[in-house]
Amino acid sequence: MTDPWATFGADLHIDPNGATGLRTGLMDALREAARTGRLAPGTRLPSSRSLAADLGIARNTVADAYAELVAEGWLTARQGSGTRVAQRAEPRRAAATTPRSRPPRTRPAYSLMPGSPDLSTFPRAEWLKAARRALTEAPNEAFGYGDPRGRVELRTVLADYLSRARGVYADPERIVICSGFVHGLRTMGKVLRQRRVREVAVESYGLDVHTRLLAEAGLRIPCLPLDELGCRTAELSGMPGAGALLMTPAHQFPTGVPLHPDRRSAAVDWARSTGGLILEDDYDGEFRYDRQPVDPTPREPGTSPVRYWKGQVGALQGLDPERVVYLGTASKSLAPGLRLGWMVLPESLVAEVAETKGYSDSCGALDQLTLAEFIRSGAYDRHVRARRLGYRRRRDELVAALAERAPRIGVTGLAAGLHVVLRLPPGVDEHAVIQAANWLGLAVQGVGAFRHPDARAEGWAGLVVGYGTPTDSAWAGTLEALLQALSAVVDA
Repeated sequence: MTDPWATFGADLHIDPNGATGLRTGLMDALREAARTGRLAPGTRLPSSRSLAADLGIARNTVADAYAELVAEGWLTARQGSGTRVAQRAEPRRAAATTPRSRPPRTRPAYSLMPGSPDLSTFPRAEWLKAARRALTEAPNEAFGYGDPRGRVELRTVLADYLSRARGVYADPERIVICSGFVHGLRTMGKVLRQRRVREVAVESYGLDVHTRLLAEAGLRIPCLPLDELGCRTAELSGMPGAGALLMTPAHQFPTGVPLHPDRRSAAVDWARSTGGLILEDDYDGEFRYDRQPVDPTPREPGTSPVRYWKGQVGALQGLDPERVVYLGTASKSLAPGLRLGWMVLPESLVAEVAETKGYSDSCGALDQLTLAEFIRSGAYDRHVRARRLGYRRRRDELVAALAERAPRIGVTGLAAGLHVVLRLPPGVDEHAVIQAANWLGLAVQGVGAFRHPDARAEGWAGLVVGYGTPTDSAWAGTLEALLQALSAVVDA
C-alpha cells in the first residue's frame, strides 16, 4: 500500500488518491492547496522524482500532473528555477463580523497600569554579557533535567543577596526556584491542601489573580481589613479556620502602606501559636525611597497616613524563618518576561515543595545561570540602583505636578515601589475619572478593582497609578494625560 501523503517544507499534506485516478487526484490536491493558500505563491515544489518517491507512485504521473497545472496557470516551470506555485490573487476569506454597537478595540496611547517596570530599561548589554559567560562556564549536567529546587549557582547567590538586601534568612538549601510569583503561589496552594489547610486569609485589597489561584486549589479565602497601619493582623484570632495568611507586609498592594511593627509581631505570634504559615509577597522590596525611621507618636486626627508611619522595613521572614514562606521575583526589578522567581522556605517544607513543584512549568537552566552571573558580577545591584533613582524621580515629578495642578488629590502610601495611590476628593466618582482617562488614551485602574468581594467599601475612591510602566520618552505625555483626566472630573 502506498503512503497517502507527502510532507513539504511547510508541513503540507497532499493526498493524491481519488476516484478518477492518481494523476487527477494529485492535480486536484495541488489545486486545492494553492487555492486555499496552503501552498503560498512562489513556493517551490519538490522535483517530480522526489515527489513520486514520497508518494510511492510513478514519476511520469507526477510529471504529467505538473505539466497540466502549468498549462492551466496554477504552476510555473522555468529552467534552473524548478516548479513553483504561480502568483495568483489571494483567496477571498469571509470577513469577521462584529456587532455595530461595539467599536474596534484600540491600544491606549499611554499606560499607568500598575504591576510592570519600564521594560525599555532592561539591561540588554549586561544581560547578554552574563548569558555568554554563563553559557561558556555551564557544566554539561546543566543541560539535563536537574534539581527541581533549581540551579545551585542561583540559589547560592540569591541566599547572599536576599540576606544583605532584604534581611531574609536564606540558606541555599531552603530556596526553590520557580517561574514567577504565580507559579510559587500555585505550588504553595497545592502543598497547603495536601496539609489539610482549608482557609488562607488574605488582605482586603490585592490582586484577584492571587485569590483565584488559591480558590482553584480548593481553599477558602476570607479577608482581613486594612487601615493606615496595614493589615489588621490581630483579627486573625477570629478566624479559627485559617491555616495560612497571604500578605504584602513591606509595601501593601495596592494601598502602599507598610505593616506596622506591632502588627508584624502579631502575625508571627499567630503563626507560632496556631502552627500556621505566612506567605510573604515581597514584590517590589528593592525600591524604597523613604529612609525615615519609625515614628512611634500616635497619629493626630486628620493627619495623612503617610506622615504617621514611614518605616523602612526588611522582609517579615527574618522574624521567624520557620513560619514564613518568602516569595520574590525578578519581575519588577528586571522584567516579568524572564519568568524567574524564588521561594525561601521553612526547612520542614523544602522537600515537600520541591516534590510538588517537580519538573513542570519551571524556568530554564540557562536563564537561571544567567541571573546567577548577573547578580554575582554586581550588574544586578547597579541596575537596581539606577532604576531606584529613575523611579523616585518620576514619583517626585508626579507628586509635584499634582500639588501644582490638582491640589485636591491626596497621595497616600509609602514612598516606594512602582505605583502610588491617588485619593480622590469626596463625591468624585472613580469610574468617571477612569473613563475620562480612557477618552484621552490613558489606561489606569481604580482602587475598587482590587477590593476583595467580601471586603467592606472604605468610603473613598482612588486611582492606582503605575508610574513605573511608561518609557522615559512617554512619561511626560502620560503624566499630562493623567492631569487632564483629573482636571476634567475633579474640577468640573
